[in-house]
Amino acid sequence: METLIVQPKTKEQLIALKAFIKAMKIDFKSEKESYDPAFVEKIEQGREDIKNGKGVKIAVKDLWK
Repeated sequence: METLIVQPKTKEQLIALKAFIKAMKIDFKSEKESYDPAFVEKIEQGREDIKNGKGVKIAVKDLWK
């Protein structure tokens, strides 16, 4: 058989597609998009650094100064 990749643009489209596929009794699986593991590692490292007191904190009121 053939595999189709469908990319709905809205939540309503996603819901309609899932309903149609189920009504047609077609097997499908849903996968969330995942981030690049290197990117995720950098984000996690940044969070860990903040917990350990590393980094710079800027008050919200000072963001535009």
